[in-house]
Amino acid sequence: MSMLNYRTLAARGGHQKFLALVLVLALLAAAFLPLAPAEAAPVAKNVIVLVGDGMGATHTTLARWYKGAPLALDEMVSGAVRTYSADSLITDSAPAATAFATGYKSNDKFIGIAAATATIPGANTLDAADPYRPLATVLEGAKLQGKATGLVATSNLQHATPAAFSSHWHSRSNYEEIAKQQVYQQIDVVLGGGRQYLLPQEQGGTRKDGLNLLDELKNMGYTLVDNTSAMLQAGGNKLWGLFAADAMAYDFDRDPNQEPSLAQMTRKALDILSQDPDGFFLFVEGSEIDWASHANDPVGVISETLAFDAAVKEALDFAKKDGQTLVVAFTDHGNGGMSIGSKASDHTYSKLSFDQVVAPLRKARLTGQGVEAQLNADRSNVAEVMAQYYGITDLTPEEVAAIKQAKPGSLNGVIGPMISKRSYIGWTTSGHTGEDVFLYSYGPGKLTGTVENAEIARQVAAAMDLDLNALNLELFVPVRQAFTDAGIAWDTSNPALPKVIVEKGGVKAELPVGTNLMLVNGEKHFLPGVVVYSQPKGVTYMPRAAAELLQ
Repeated sequence: MSMLNYRTLAARGGHQKFLALVLVLALLAAAFLPLAPAEAAPVAKNVIVLVGDGMGATHTTLARWYKGAPLALDEMVSGAVRTYSADSLITDSAPAATAFATGYKSNDKFIGIAAATATIPGANTLDAADPYRPLATVLEGAKLQGKATGLVATSNLQHATPAAFSSHWHSRSNYEEIAKQQVYQQIDVVLGGGRQYLLPQEQGGTRKDGLNLLDELKNMGYTLVDNTSAMLQAGGNKLWGLFAADAMAYDFDRDPNQEPSLAQMTRKALDILSQDPDGFFLFVEGSEIDWASHANDPVGVISETLAFDAAVKEALDFAKKDGQTLVVAFTDHGNGGMSIGSKASDHTYSKLSFDQVVAPLRKARLTGQGVEAQLNADRSNVAEVMAQYYGITDLTPEEVAAIKQAKPGSLNGVIGPMISKRSYIGWTTSGHTGEDVFLYSYGPGKLTGTVENAEIARQVAAAMDLDLNALNLELFVPVRQAFTDAGIAWDTSNPALPKVIVEKGGVKAELPVGTNLMLVNGEKHFLPGVVVYSQPKGVTYMPRAAAELLQ
Protein backbone atom coordinates (compact mmCIF):
# COMPACT_ATOMS: atom_id res chain seq x y z
CA MET A 1 0.00 0.00 0.00
CA SER A 2 1.27 3.43 -0.93
CA MET A 3 1.59 5.45 2.26
CA LEU A 4 2.68 9.06 2.81
CA ASN A 5 6.38 9.67 3.44
CA TYR A 6 6.28 11.92 6.52
CA ARG A 7 9.92 13.09 6.30
CA THR A 8 9.40 14.22 2.74
CA LEU A 9 6.24 16.02 3.80
CA ALA A 10 8.10 17.84 6.54
CA ALA A 11 10.84 18.88 4.17
CA ARG A 12 8.36 20.18 1.63
CA GLY A 13 5.92 22.00 3.85
CA GLY A 14 7.80 22.92 6.96
CA HIS A 15 7.77 21.42 10.41
CA GLN A 16 4.71 23.30 11.63
CA LYS A 17 2.52 22.08 8.77
CA PHE A 18 3.96 18.63 9.18
CA LEU A 19 3.17 18.51 12.90
CA ALA A 20 -0.35 19.83 12.32
CA LEU A 21 -1.11 17.10 9.82
CA VAL A 22 0.42 14.42 12.04
CA LEU A 23 -1.85 15.60 14.88
CA VAL A 24 -4.91 15.39 12.63
CA LEU A 25 -3.98 11.90 11.47
CA ALA A 26 -3.31 10.77 15.03
CA LEU A 27 -6.76 11.93 16.11
CA LEU A 28 -8.34 10.13 13.18
CA ALA A 29 -6.36 6.98 13.92
CA ALA A 30 -7.74 6.79 17.43
CA ALA A 31 -11.22 6.17 16.06
CA PHE A 32 -10.08 3.04 14.25
CA LEU A 33 -8.07 1.29 16.95
CA PRO A 34 -10.71 -1.42 17.66
CA LEU A 35 -10.15 -2.91 14.19
CA ALA A 36 -6.63 -4.27 14.82
CA PRO A 37 -6.71 -8.05 14.27
CA ALA A 38 -5.98 -10.10 17.36
CA GLU A 39 -3.47 -12.36 15.65
CA ALA A 40 -1.80 -12.90 12.30
CA ALA A 41 -3.64 -14.94 9.70
CA PRO A 42 -2.28 -16.92 6.76
CA VAL A 43 -1.85 -14.62 3.77
CA ALA A 44 -3.97 -15.31 0.68
CA LYS A 45 -2.91 -13.99 -2.71
CA ASN A 46 -6.53 -13.94 -3.87
CA VAL A 47 -9.87 -13.57 -2.08
CA ILE A 48 -13.33 -14.43 -3.39
CA VAL A 49 -16.33 -13.33 -1.30
CA LEU A 50 -19.71 -14.75 -2.33
CA VAL A 51 -23.03 -13.67 -0.81
CA GLY A 52 -26.31 -15.50 -1.35
CA ASP A 53 -28.60 -12.66 -0.36
CA GLY A 54 -31.38 -13.81 1.98
CA MET A 55 -30.27 -17.47 1.77
CA GLY A 56 -31.16 -19.27 5.01
CA ALA A 57 -30.66 -22.89 6.01
CA THR A 58 -34.04 -23.96 4.63
CA HIS A 59 -33.17 -22.42 1.27
CA THR A 60 -30.08 -24.58 0.86
CA THR A 61 -31.85 -27.65 2.26
CA LEU A 62 -34.70 -27.33 -0.23
CA ALA A 63 -32.33 -26.63 -3.13
CA ARG A 64 -30.33 -29.76 -2.25
CA TRP A 65 -33.46 -31.93 -2.20
CA TYR A 66 -34.57 -30.45 -5.52
CA LYS A 67 -31.14 -31.01 -7.10
CA GLY A 68 -30.91 -34.55 -5.76
CA ALA A 69 -27.20 -34.16 -5.05
CA PRO A 70 -24.88 -32.30 -2.66
CA LEU A 71 -24.28 -28.58 -3.11
CA ALA A 72 -20.83 -27.13 -3.67
CA LEU A 73 -21.43 -25.18 -0.47
CA ASP A 74 -21.73 -28.41 1.54
CA GLU A 75 -17.99 -29.14 1.63
CA MET A 76 -17.21 -25.60 2.81
CA VAL A 77 -19.37 -25.35 5.94
CA SER A 78 -17.10 -23.87 8.59
CA GLY A 79 -19.22 -21.94 11.08
CA ALA A 80 -22.02 -19.45 11.57
CA VAL A 81 -22.59 -15.71 11.16
CA ARG A 82 -24.44 -13.37 13.52
CA THR A 83 -26.31 -10.92 11.33
CA TYR A 84 -27.76 -8.10 13.46
CA SER A 85 -27.03 -4.45 12.65
CA ALA A 86 -26.08 -1.57 14.94
CA ASP A 87 -29.70 -0.75 15.72
CA SER A 88 -31.81 -3.82 14.91
CA LEU A 89 -31.79 -7.53 15.66
CA ILE A 90 -33.00 -8.03 12.08
CA THR A 91 -30.72 -6.39 9.56
CA ASP A 92 -31.38 -5.02 6.13
CA SER A 93 -28.95 -5.70 3.27
CA ALA A 94 -27.29 -2.26 3.37
CA PRO A 95 -25.91 -2.29 6.94
CA ALA A 96 -25.19 -6.01 6.65
CA ALA A 97 -23.06 -5.50 3.55
CA THR A 98 -21.41 -2.47 5.12
CA ALA A 99 -20.38 -4.68 8.04
CA PHE A 100 -18.78 -7.44 5.99
CA ALA A 101 -17.22 -4.96 3.55
CA THR A 102 -15.75 -2.54 6.12
CA GLY A 103 -15.51 -4.29 9.49
CA TYR A 104 -18.10 -2.07 11.20
CA LYS A 105 -21.80 -2.57 11.87
CA SER A 106 -23.98 0.27 10.64
CA ASN A 107 -27.56 1.53 10.33
CA ASP A 108 -30.47 0.83 8.04
CA LYS A 109 -30.00 2.18 4.48
CA PHE A 110 -26.30 3.13 5.03
CA ILE A 111 -23.89 2.06 2.28
CA GLY A 112 -20.22 2.08 3.33
CA ILE A 113 -21.04 4.73 5.95
CA ALA A 114 -20.43 4.67 9.71
CA ALA A 115 -23.40 4.26 12.03
CA ALA A 116 -25.14 7.29 13.47
CA THR A 117 -26.69 5.29 16.31
CA ALA A 118 -25.95 2.00 18.02
CA THR A 119 -28.58 0.45 20.29
CA ILE A 120 -27.81 -3.27 20.14
CA PRO A 121 -25.52 -4.51 22.94
CA GLY A 122 -22.07 -5.44 21.67
CA ALA A 123 -22.50 -3.90 18.22
CA ASN A 124 -19.07 -3.09 16.77
CA THR A 125 -19.38 0.42 15.32
CA LEU A 126 -17.11 3.36 14.71
CA ASP A 127 -16.57 5.88 17.50
CA ALA A 128 -19.94 7.50 18.20
CA ALA A 129 -18.27 10.91 17.94
CA ASP A 130 -17.64 10.35 14.23
CA PRO A 131 -20.94 9.23 12.64
CA TYR A 132 -21.73 9.27 8.93
CA ARG A 133 -18.10 9.15 7.81
CA PRO A 134 -17.23 6.90 4.85
CA LEU A 135 -15.65 3.56 5.73
CA ALA A 136 -13.01 1.93 3.57
CA THR A 137 -13.86 -1.48 2.12
CA VAL A 138 -11.77 -4.59 1.59
CA LEU A 139 -12.23 -4.13 -2.17
CA GLU A 140 -10.74 -0.64 -1.96
CA GLY A 141 -7.91 -2.04 0.15
CA ALA A 142 -7.15 -4.71 -2.42
CA LYS A 143 -6.94 -2.00 -5.09
CA LEU A 144 -4.40 -0.04 -3.05
CA GLN A 145 -2.33 -3.20 -2.71
CA GLY A 146 -2.16 -3.38 -6.49
CA LYS A 147 -4.55 -6.30 -6.77
CA ALA A 148 -7.11 -6.62 -9.54
CA THR A 149 -10.71 -6.25 -8.37
CA GLY A 150 -14.08 -7.51 -9.55
CA LEU A 151 -17.77 -7.02 -8.78
CA VAL A 152 -20.47 -9.44 -9.98
CA ALA A 153 -24.21 -9.53 -9.16
CA THR A 154 -27.53 -10.60 -10.64
CA SER A 155 -29.29 -7.50 -9.32
CA ASN A 156 -28.61 -4.05 -10.68
CA LEU A 157 -25.04 -3.44 -9.60
CA GLN A 158 -26.09 -0.37 -7.63
CA HIS A 159 -28.18 -2.52 -5.28
CA ALA A 160 -27.29 -2.55 -1.61
CA THR A 161 -24.82 -5.42 -1.32
CA PRO A 162 -22.53 -4.78 -4.30
CA ALA A 163 -22.88 -1.06 -3.59
CA ALA A 164 -21.49 -1.41 -0.06
CA PHE A 165 -18.21 -2.81 -1.41
CA SER A 166 -17.81 -0.10 -4.03
CA SER A 167 -19.44 3.16 -2.88
CA HIS A 168 -20.31 5.35 0.11
CA TRP A 169 -23.68 7.00 0.68
CA HIS A 170 -26.19 7.28 3.51
CA SER A 171 -29.14 6.09 1.38
CA ARG A 172 -29.03 2.82 -0.54
CA SER A 173 -31.68 4.07 -2.99
CA ASN A 174 -29.49 6.77 -4.59
CA TYR A 175 -28.52 4.57 -7.52
CA GLU A 176 -27.21 7.50 -9.59
CA GLU A 177 -24.62 8.50 -6.97
CA ILE A 178 -23.70 4.88 -6.31
CA ALA A 179 -23.26 4.20 -10.04
CA LYS A 180 -20.98 7.22 -10.41
CA GLN A 181 -18.76 6.14 -7.55
CA GLN A 182 -18.61 2.59 -8.89
CA VAL A 183 -17.47 3.81 -12.31
CA TYR A 184 -14.76 6.03 -10.80
CA GLN A 185 -13.55 3.29 -8.47
CA GLN A 186 -12.09 1.83 -11.68
CA ILE A 187 -12.82 -1.77 -10.69
CA ASP A 188 -11.30 -4.08 -13.29
CA VAL A 189 -14.27 -6.38 -13.96
CA VAL A 190 -17.90 -5.44 -13.30
CA LEU A 191 -20.72 -7.74 -14.46
CA GLY A 192 -24.46 -7.59 -13.74
CA GLY A 193 -27.55 -5.46 -14.35
CA GLY A 194 -28.37 -1.77 -13.99
CA ARG A 195 -27.47 -0.15 -17.34
CA GLN A 196 -30.12 2.59 -16.97
CA TYR A 197 -28.40 4.09 -13.94
CA LEU A 198 -25.32 4.93 -16.03
CA LEU A 199 -27.22 6.82 -18.73
CA PRO A 200 -28.86 10.27 -18.78
CA GLN A 201 -32.63 10.52 -19.08
CA GLU A 202 -32.44 11.82 -22.64
CA GLN A 203 -30.71 8.57 -23.63
CA GLY A 204 -33.18 6.24 -21.96
CA GLY A 205 -31.56 6.21 -18.54
CA THR A 206 -32.43 7.62 -15.15
CA ARG A 207 -29.61 10.08 -14.53
CA LYS A 208 -30.59 13.68 -13.86
CA ASP A 209 -27.01 15.02 -13.90
CA GLY A 210 -26.57 14.52 -17.66
CA LEU A 211 -23.60 12.17 -17.24
CA ASN A 212 -23.17 9.33 -19.69
CA LEU A 213 -21.09 6.97 -17.57
CA LEU A 214 -20.85 4.42 -20.37
CA ASP A 215 -18.89 7.01 -22.33
CA GLU A 216 -16.73 7.61 -19.26
CA LEU A 217 -15.97 3.88 -19.09
CA LYS A 218 -15.00 3.83 -22.76
CA ASN A 219 -12.68 6.76 -22.17
CA MET A 220 -11.08 4.80 -19.32
CA GLY A 221 -10.31 1.94 -21.69
CA TYR A 222 -12.99 -0.56 -20.67
CA THR A 223 -14.54 -3.10 -23.00
CA LEU A 224 -18.32 -2.81 -22.68
CA VAL A 225 -20.58 -5.82 -23.36
CA ASP A 226 -24.32 -6.39 -23.11
CA ASN A 227 -24.91 -10.06 -23.96
CA THR A 228 -23.53 -13.50 -23.17
CA SER A 229 -21.47 -14.19 -26.28
CA ALA A 230 -19.87 -10.73 -26.19
CA MET A 231 -18.86 -11.31 -22.58
CA LEU A 232 -17.41 -14.75 -23.27
CA GLN A 233 -15.40 -13.43 -26.22
CA ALA A 234 -14.17 -10.24 -24.56
CA GLY A 235 -10.43 -9.91 -24.16
CA GLY A 236 -8.26 -7.48 -22.23
CA ASN A 237 -8.20 -6.87 -18.50
CA LYS A 238 -10.86 -4.14 -18.10
CA LEU A 239 -14.45 -5.26 -18.64
CA TRP A 240 -17.91 -3.91 -17.81
CA GLY A 241 -20.90 -6.09 -18.68
CA LEU A 242 -24.42 -4.70 -18.26
CA PHE A 243 -26.97 -7.30 -19.32
CA ALA A 244 -30.23 -5.65 -18.27
CA ALA A 245 -31.58 -2.14 -17.82
CA ASP A 246 -32.32 -2.96 -14.19
CA ALA A 247 -32.01 -6.35 -12.47
CA MET A 248 -31.26 -9.51 -14.42
CA ALA A 249 -33.90 -12.25 -14.77
CA TYR A 250 -34.28 -15.18 -12.41
CA ASP A 251 -32.06 -18.02 -13.58
CA PHE A 252 -35.03 -20.28 -14.50
CA ASP A 253 -36.43 -17.45 -16.66
CA ARG A 254 -33.38 -15.88 -18.31
CA ASP A 255 -32.60 -15.88 -22.02
CA PRO A 256 -29.15 -17.54 -22.05
CA ASN A 257 -28.16 -15.67 -25.21
CA GLN A 258 -28.84 -12.29 -23.62
CA GLU A 259 -28.00 -12.88 -19.96
CA PRO A 260 -25.12 -15.05 -18.75
CA SER A 261 -25.57 -17.17 -15.65
CA LEU A 262 -24.00 -16.14 -12.39
CA ALA A 263 -21.55 -19.03 -12.80
CA GLN A 264 -20.54 -17.80 -16.27
CA MET A 265 -19.99 -14.27 -14.97
CA THR A 266 -17.94 -15.61 -12.08
CA ARG A 267 -15.80 -17.75 -14.37
CA LYS A 268 -15.19 -14.82 -16.75
CA ALA A 269 -14.20 -12.57 -13.87
CA LEU A 270 -11.78 -15.20 -12.57
CA ASP A 271 -10.26 -15.66 -16.03
CA ILE A 272 -9.45 -11.96 -16.24
CA LEU A 273 -8.57 -11.16 -12.64
CA SER A 274 -6.25 -14.15 -12.20
CA GLN A 275 -3.91 -12.69 -14.82
CA ASP A 276 -2.78 -10.03 -12.33
CA PRO A 277 0.52 -11.17 -10.76
CA ASP A 278 -0.34 -9.29 -7.55
CA GLY A 279 -3.53 -11.30 -7.04
CA PHE A 280 -7.15 -10.21 -6.93
CA PHE A 281 -10.28 -9.58 -4.87
CA LEU A 282 -13.64 -10.67 -6.31
CA PHE A 283 -17.10 -10.07 -4.88
CA VAL A 284 -20.03 -12.15 -6.21
CA GLU A 285 -23.68 -11.89 -5.18
CA GLY A 286 -26.61 -14.17 -5.91
CA SER A 287 -28.95 -11.24 -5.39
CA GLU A 288 -32.40 -12.57 -6.10
CA ILE A 289 -32.65 -15.38 -3.57
CA ASP A 290 -33.73 -12.51 -1.36
CA TRP A 291 -36.39 -11.26 -3.76
CA ALA A 292 -37.91 -14.73 -4.19
CA SER A 293 -38.04 -15.03 -0.41
CA HIS A 294 -39.82 -11.69 -0.04
CA ALA A 295 -42.40 -13.08 -2.48
CA ASN A 296 -42.66 -16.38 -0.54
CA ASP A 297 -41.80 -18.12 -3.80
CA PRO A 298 -40.02 -21.48 -3.32
CA VAL A 299 -39.47 -21.95 -7.07
CA GLY A 300 -37.59 -18.64 -7.24
CA VAL A 301 -35.63 -19.63 -4.15
CA ILE A 302 -34.56 -22.91 -5.76
CA SER A 303 -33.73 -21.19 -9.06
CA GLU A 304 -31.46 -18.61 -7.44
CA THR A 305 -29.92 -20.82 -4.75
CA LEU A 306 -28.82 -23.37 -7.35
CA ALA A 307 -27.50 -20.58 -9.60
CA PHE A 308 -25.54 -19.19 -6.65
CA ASP A 309 -24.20 -22.62 -5.75
CA ALA A 310 -22.97 -23.07 -9.33
CA ALA A 311 -21.02 -19.83 -8.95
CA VAL A 312 -19.61 -21.07 -5.64
CA LYS A 313 -18.42 -24.20 -7.47
CA GLU A 314 -16.54 -22.03 -9.98
CA ALA A 315 -14.83 -20.21 -7.12
CA LEU A 316 -14.08 -23.39 -5.21
CA ASP A 317 -12.69 -25.21 -8.26
CA PHE A 318 -10.41 -22.24 -8.95
CA ALA A 319 -9.23 -22.13 -5.34
CA LYS A 320 -8.49 -25.86 -5.24
CA LYS A 321 -6.39 -25.61 -8.37
CA ASP A 322 -4.71 -22.34 -7.39
CA GLY A 323 -3.84 -23.10 -3.76
CA GLN A 324 -3.48 -19.41 -2.85
CA THR A 325 -7.12 -18.33 -2.78
CA LEU A 326 -9.41 -17.75 0.18
CA VAL A 327 -13.09 -18.37 -0.61
CA VAL A 328 -15.73 -17.12 1.83
CA ALA A 329 -19.45 -17.62 1.22
CA PHE A 330 -22.39 -16.66 3.45
CA THR A 331 -25.68 -14.81 3.48
CA ASP A 332 -26.37 -11.37 4.86
CA HIS A 333 -29.58 -12.40 6.67
CA GLY A 334 -32.46 -14.83 6.61
CA ASN A 335 -35.65 -14.01 4.75
CA GLY A 336 -39.23 -15.22 4.82
CA GLY A 337 -39.01 -17.58 7.78
CA MET A 338 -39.11 -20.39 5.24
CA SER A 339 -39.72 -23.94 6.49
CA ILE A 340 -40.06 -27.44 5.09
CA GLY A 341 -43.37 -28.18 6.78
CA SER A 342 -46.35 -25.88 7.20
CA LYS A 343 -49.57 -25.65 9.19
CA ALA A 344 -50.98 -28.20 6.78
CA SER A 345 -48.48 -30.76 8.08
CA ASP A 346 -49.05 -30.04 11.77
CA HIS A 347 -50.46 -33.52 12.41
CA THR A 348 -48.75 -35.44 9.61
CA TYR A 349 -45.18 -34.15 9.63
CA SER A 350 -43.71 -37.50 10.66
CA LYS A 351 -45.11 -39.01 7.47
CA LEU A 352 -44.23 -36.14 5.08
CA SER A 353 -42.73 -37.86 2.05
CA PHE A 354 -40.13 -36.70 -0.44
CA ASP A 355 -42.69 -36.64 -3.24
CA GLN A 356 -45.12 -34.52 -1.26
CA VAL A 357 -42.55 -31.73 -0.97
CA VAL A 358 -40.25 -32.03 -3.97
CA ALA A 359 -42.42 -33.47 -6.74
CA PRO A 360 -44.70 -30.39 -7.07
CA LEU A 361 -41.64 -28.11 -7.16
CA ARG A 362 -39.91 -30.13 -9.88
CA LYS A 363 -42.88 -29.61 -12.19
CA ALA A 364 -42.23 -25.85 -12.23
CA ARG A 365 -40.20 -24.70 -15.25
CA LEU A 366 -40.40 -20.95 -14.65
CA THR A 367 -40.79 -18.58 -11.72
CA GLY A 368 -43.86 -16.36 -11.44
CA GLN A 369 -41.92 -13.68 -13.30
CA GLY A 370 -41.37 -16.07 -16.19
CA VAL A 371 -45.01 -17.16 -16.18
CA GLU A 372 -46.11 -13.55 -16.59
CA ALA A 373 -44.38 -13.41 -19.98
CA GLN A 374 -46.40 -16.45 -21.11
CA LEU A 375 -49.81 -15.00 -20.30
CA ASN A 376 -51.74 -13.31 -23.07
CA ALA A 377 -52.93 -9.72 -22.83
CA ASP A 378 -56.23 -10.48 -21.10
CA ARG A 379 -54.76 -13.40 -19.12
CA SER A 380 -57.47 -15.70 -20.38
CA ASN A 381 -54.95 -18.57 -20.67
CA VAL A 382 -54.09 -18.82 -16.97
CA ALA A 383 -55.18 -22.46 -16.62
CA GLU A 384 -53.20 -23.58 -19.68
CA VAL A 385 -50.04 -21.70 -18.71
CA MET A 386 -50.08 -22.94 -15.12
CA ALA A 387 -50.59 -26.52 -16.29
CA GLN A 388 -47.74 -26.27 -18.80
CA TYR A 389 -45.16 -24.41 -16.71
CA TYR A 390 -46.12 -25.40 -13.15
CA GLY A 391 -47.91 -28.71 -13.56
CA ILE A 392 -50.81 -27.30 -11.54
CA THR A 393 -54.14 -28.53 -12.91
CA ASP A 394 -56.33 -27.94 -9.88
CA LEU A 395 -56.38 -24.14 -9.64
CA THR A 396 -59.32 -22.84 -7.64
CA PRO A 397 -61.48 -20.04 -9.07
CA GLU A 398 -59.96 -17.75 -6.43
CA GLU A 399 -56.42 -18.61 -7.57
CA VAL A 400 -57.28 -17.99 -11.22
CA ALA A 401 -58.78 -14.63 -10.28
CA ALA A 402 -55.71 -13.71 -8.21
CA ILE A 403 -53.38 -14.42 -11.15
CA LYS A 404 -55.58 -12.44 -13.54
CA GLN A 405 -55.76 -9.46 -11.21
CA ALA A 406 -52.07 -9.39 -10.17
CA LYS A 407 -50.19 -6.22 -10.98
CA PRO A 408 -47.35 -6.45 -13.52
CA GLY A 409 -44.17 -7.70 -11.87
CA SER A 410 -45.96 -9.18 -8.86
CA LEU A 411 -46.76 -12.73 -9.95
CA ASN A 412 -43.96 -14.31 -7.91
CA GLY A 413 -45.81 -13.15 -4.82
CA VAL A 414 -49.10 -14.56 -6.12
CA ILE A 415 -48.01 -17.89 -7.55
CA GLY A 416 -45.33 -18.53 -4.89
CA PRO A 417 -47.83 -19.12 -2.07
CA MET A 418 -49.86 -21.38 -4.39
CA ILE A 419 -46.95 -23.74 -5.03
CA SER A 420 -45.91 -23.45 -1.37
CA LYS A 421 -49.33 -24.70 -0.30
CA ARG A 422 -49.05 -27.69 -2.64
CA SER A 423 -45.55 -28.62 -1.43
CA TYR A 424 -45.94 -28.07 2.34
CA ILE A 425 -43.55 -25.12 2.36
CA GLY A 426 -44.24 -22.70 5.21
CA TRP A 427 -43.45 -18.98 5.59
CA THR A 428 -43.70 -16.79 8.67
CA THR A 429 -43.08 -13.42 7.04
CA SER A 430 -42.41 -11.63 3.76
CA GLY A 431 -39.56 -9.75 5.44
CA HIS A 432 -36.09 -10.49 6.75
CA THR A 433 -35.38 -12.62 9.80
CA GLY A 434 -32.71 -12.41 12.50
CA GLU A 435 -31.34 -15.93 13.03
CA ASP A 436 -27.68 -16.92 12.73
CA VAL A 437 -26.78 -18.26 9.29
CA PHE A 438 -24.21 -20.68 7.91
CA LEU A 439 -20.62 -19.64 7.14
CA TYR A 440 -18.75 -21.38 4.34
CA SER A 441 -15.00 -21.01 3.86
CA TYR A 442 -12.02 -22.61 2.09
CA GLY A 443 -8.33 -21.83 1.66
CA PRO A 444 -5.61 -19.84 3.46
CA GLY A 445 -7.09 -17.74 6.25
CA LYS A 446 -10.23 -19.90 6.30
CA LEU A 447 -12.90 -18.49 8.65
CA THR A 448 -14.30 -20.80 11.32
CA GLY A 449 -16.62 -20.71 14.34
CA THR A 450 -19.42 -18.29 15.08
CA VAL A 451 -18.46 -14.80 13.90
CA GLU A 452 -20.05 -11.39 13.72
CA ASN A 453 -20.79 -10.18 10.19
CA ALA A 454 -18.31 -7.33 10.73
CA GLU A 455 -15.65 -9.87 11.72
CA ILE A 456 -15.74 -11.26 8.18
CA ALA A 457 -14.22 -8.05 6.81
CA ARG A 458 -11.54 -8.01 9.50
CA GLN A 459 -10.55 -11.61 8.86
CA VAL A 460 -10.59 -11.16 5.08
CA ALA A 461 -8.39 -8.09 5.52
CA ALA A 462 -6.01 -10.04 7.73
CA ALA A 463 -5.83 -12.80 5.14
CA MET A 464 -4.74 -10.19 2.56
CA ASP A 465 -2.30 -8.63 5.05
CA LEU A 466 -4.38 -5.47 4.81
CA ASP A 467 -4.58 -2.88 7.57
CA LEU A 468 -8.12 -1.46 7.60
CA ASN A 469 -7.10 1.21 10.12
CA ALA A 470 -4.44 2.60 7.79
CA LEU A 471 -6.77 2.24 4.83
CA ASN A 472 -9.41 4.49 6.38
CA LEU A 473 -6.76 7.13 7.04
CA GLU A 474 -5.41 6.79 3.51
CA LEU A 475 -8.72 7.12 1.69
CA PHE A 476 -10.92 9.43 3.77
CA VAL A 477 -9.39 12.63 5.12
CA PRO A 478 -11.75 15.59 5.66
CA VAL A 479 -10.80 18.22 3.09
CA ARG A 480 -10.73 21.08 5.59
CA GLN A 481 -8.43 19.16 7.92
CA ALA A 482 -5.99 18.37 5.12
CA PHE A 483 -5.87 21.93 3.77
CA THR A 484 -5.82 24.11 6.86
CA ASP A 485 -3.84 26.83 5.07
CA ALA A 486 -5.77 26.88 1.78
CA GLY A 487 -8.87 28.56 0.46
CA ILE A 488 -11.73 26.08 0.14
CA ALA A 489 -15.03 26.62 -1.62
CA TRP A 490 -18.04 24.42 -2.53
CA ASP A 491 -18.89 24.87 -6.22
CA THR A 492 -22.54 24.19 -7.03
CA SER A 493 -22.66 26.08 -10.33
CA ASN A 494 -23.87 22.74 -11.65
CA PRO A 495 -26.02 21.43 -8.75
CA ALA A 496 -26.01 17.91 -10.17
CA LEU A 497 -22.21 17.82 -10.28
CA PRO A 498 -20.84 19.58 -7.18
CA LYS A 499 -17.12 19.92 -6.60
CA VAL A 500 -14.72 21.23 -4.01
CA ILE A 501 -12.34 24.02 -5.05
CA VAL A 502 -9.02 24.30 -3.22
CA GLU A 503 -6.68 27.27 -3.85
CA LYS A 504 -3.22 27.43 -2.38
CA GLY A 505 -0.13 29.36 -3.41
CA GLY A 506 -1.48 30.23 -6.83
CA VAL A 507 -2.51 26.63 -7.51
CA LYS A 508 -6.18 25.76 -8.06
CA ALA A 509 -7.44 22.23 -7.53
CA GLU A 510 -10.90 20.87 -8.32
CA LEU A 511 -12.29 17.74 -6.68
CA PRO A 512 -15.54 16.56 -8.35
CA VAL A 513 -17.61 14.75 -5.72
CA GLY A 514 -18.21 11.05 -6.34
CA THR A 515 -15.18 10.66 -8.62
CA ASN A 516 -11.51 9.80 -8.25
CA LEU A 517 -10.53 12.87 -10.26
CA MET A 518 -8.47 15.86 -9.17
CA LEU A 519 -7.76 18.69 -11.59
CA VAL A 520 -4.69 20.76 -10.61
CA ASN A 521 -4.56 23.94 -12.70
CA GLY A 522 -6.62 22.02 -15.26
CA GLU A 523 -4.35 18.97 -15.35
CA LYS A 524 -6.21 15.73 -14.63
CA HIS A 525 -4.96 13.35 -11.94
CA PHE A 526 -6.47 10.06 -10.79
CA LEU A 527 -6.68 9.55 -7.03
CA PRO A 528 -6.50 6.12 -5.34
CA GLY A 529 -10.12 6.43 -4.19
CA VAL A 530 -13.25 8.52 -4.64
CA VAL A 531 -14.15 11.90 -3.17
CA VAL A 532 -17.15 11.39 -0.86
CA TYR A 533 -19.54 14.00 0.46
CA SER A 534 -21.20 13.03 3.73
CA GLN A 535 -24.47 14.89 3.28
CA PRO A 536 -25.83 14.43 6.83
CA LYS A 537 -22.53 15.63 8.25
CA GLY A 538 -21.77 18.35 5.69
CA VAL A 539 -18.20 17.12 5.33
CA THR A 540 -16.31 16.16 2.17
CA TYR A 541 -13.67 13.44 2.39
CA MET A 542 -10.85 12.78 -0.06
CA PRO A 543 -7.92 10.38 -0.40
CA ARG A 544 -4.84 11.62 1.42
CA ALA A 545 -2.93 11.51 -1.88
CA ALA A 546 -4.85 14.64 -2.93
CA ALA A 547 -3.02 16.64 -0.27
CA GLU A 548 0.34 15.47 -1.61
CA LEU A 549 -0.46 16.86 -5.04
CA LEU A 550 -0.63 20.37 -3.58
CA GLN A 551 2.54 20.25 -1.47
